[in-house]
Amino acid sequence: MLKTVLLIVAAAIALLLIYASTRPDTFAVERSTTIAAPAAKLFPLINDLRQFNTWNPYARKDPAMKAAYSGPASGPGAVFDFQGNKDVGKGRISVTGATEPSLVTMQLDMWEPFEGHNEVRFTLVPDGAGTRVTWAMQGPSAFITKLMGLFFNMDQMIGKDFEAGLAHLKALAEKP
Repeated sequence: MLKTVLLIVAAAIALLLIYASTRPDTFAVERSTTIAAPAAKLFPLINDLRQFNTWNPYARKDPAMKAAYSGPASGPGAVFDFQGNKDVGKGRISVTGATEPSLVTMQLDMWEPFEGHNEVRFTLVPDGAGTRVTWAMQGPSAFITKLMGLFFNMDQMIGKDFEAGLAHLKALAEKP
């Protein structure tokens, strides 16, 4: 009887691992909001990592986070290294491209809690009297990410943080 139960459990685990391996090799998360401010006002709040961290939801998750800035103050080459609690992890974000006032691209390299190397894009598009801001991230899905994705909705988890960040950006930019 015990042998039968163990075989069933082993088969279930094997099927789960096989199914996880069939999941997509990449992921993408994207959220947008319209902000009642011109792109020229929003662009520096994203392109300058010190300004970015005034509204970045991950910077708010650990007020005691160890942080170091290097490179130029803004634009390509600006770097922010961080090490925080379990909600933040350890990594680096760097500005890789900037087209004022419509696009900022970044590279997010995480080492903890899981290694990951993702592209982040902020697009700013005129929308009536304001600007439509889109925060997007994409990258490869390692096997562990595929397996976790069977139990956790990564789009919702990361998306919630993006929504919070965009709401903070909106509040900051729309202040009189």
